[in-house]
Amino acid sequence: MPCLKNVFLQKQLYMARILAIDFGKKRTGIAVTDELQIIASGLTTVNTDELLPFLKEYSSKEKVGLILIGHPKQMDNSDSESEVLILPFIKKLEKLLPQIPLKRVDERFTSKMAFQTMIDGGMKKKQRRNKAMVDEISATIILQSYLYHQH
Repeated sequence: MPCLKNVFLQKQLYMARILAIDFGKKRTGIAVTDELQIIASGLTTVNTDELLPFLKEYSSKEKVGLILIGHPKQMDNSDSESEVLILPFIKKLEKLLPQIPLKRVDERFTSKMAFQTMIDGGMKKKQRRNKAMVDEISATIILQSYLYHQH
């Protein structure tokens, strides 16, 4: 009879991370879960023109089971203007990493929520002007929202 602890560890090795992307014209925020897909953490912000190579490199080192991509929408539920930039990116990403499924997640209000999170966390005004930090926190909020709705 195998030890429960060993069975749990074996199962844990097969778990994959979920990666979330807050796509931007200049910068893109990225968040990731732990292998058990419980905790969402900000990973980094990368220049959007370096995003595909970054994702290829990251997924070669870490097991990624799903990529979430923010879906920017207007208040009337129509796509926002940045969607025209995201769709070509998605096509390239699907070709680059065909083994990883992609899912879109509504990202309305994430930037405002990220900014409020920074205020609530006691960040100084100068720190809150750091757009890269806002993008990374926004990606984390997208990911946390997805995880919340899965349970």
